[in-house]
Amino acid sequence: MMPEPLLKGRPLWLAVLDYGLFRVHANGRIIGISGYVIRTDEGESVLIDTGFPAKYAADPQAATTEDGLDSFGEVLSLTPDNLPGPQLALLGLGPDDIDLLVTTHTHVDHIGGLADFPRAPMVVAAAERDLPRPLYWSGAQPMEWPDRHYVRVEGDMTLGPGLQILLVPGHAPGQLALLLELPETGPVLLTSDAISRPSEIDEAFAGSWDAPAACTNAARLLDLAAAQDAFVIYGHWPEQWPLLRKAPQVYR
Repeated sequence: MMPEPLLKGRPLWLAVLDYGLFRVHANGRIIGISGYVIRTDEGESVLIDTGFPAKYAADPQAATTEDGLDSFGEVLSLTPDNLPGPQLALLGLGPDDIDLLVTTHTHVDHIGGLADFPRAPMVVAAAERDLPRPLYWSGAQPMEWPDRHYVRVEGDMTLGPGLQILLVPGHAPGQLALLLELPETGPVLLTSDAISRPSEIDEAFAGSWDAPAACTNAARLLDLAAAQDAFVIYGHWPEQWPLLRKAPQVYR
């Protein structure tokens, strides 16, 4: 018997949250760090990812040094306004308004607020929840799993009408993407880091946790997007980031 969907309503709008800017040393690429909110026509709110830990807004240089992230890149712009609470406030929402938290994977730029929404069940891939601690960054795993009700994803699953979770490992063992249907925009695919930018496809996802799996799942996602003529929002595409509507603006 199929489990009951976690949400009752259909997606009404989608907001892109601005969690700051980061520059990658190797290529100078400047990437936006994003989260998302999906609001349903039943008044439910889904938060997708929570950006960097708050210590990065307090002292980015000290935080990157502490985590060893300075070997990879540097935070260019990340203030307290780029944390989940202030970003949600732009939409008239607070932490207690979040009904469901989706964690697309557990790298440092996606899990900073992992423990900040205790009322909300967390949707996360079983492959990552089964780890002793979240992945975080390059062997450093300072964060504990918060005491929470977890919804473990072991395959594609429907969260509610018009909202689907896709299990697409490759970038990370439990990488998730989301496919939703909006009333005006139509289908939208949130790839997260399953495809951070289109050029990753030509690069065969070099440096990923499992590059062959990443290639296979990227092709699957793009086939789904093409079949539904979906608007694709990539995980960290520099060219797309400035063009995206950011909260308080929304896609309807």
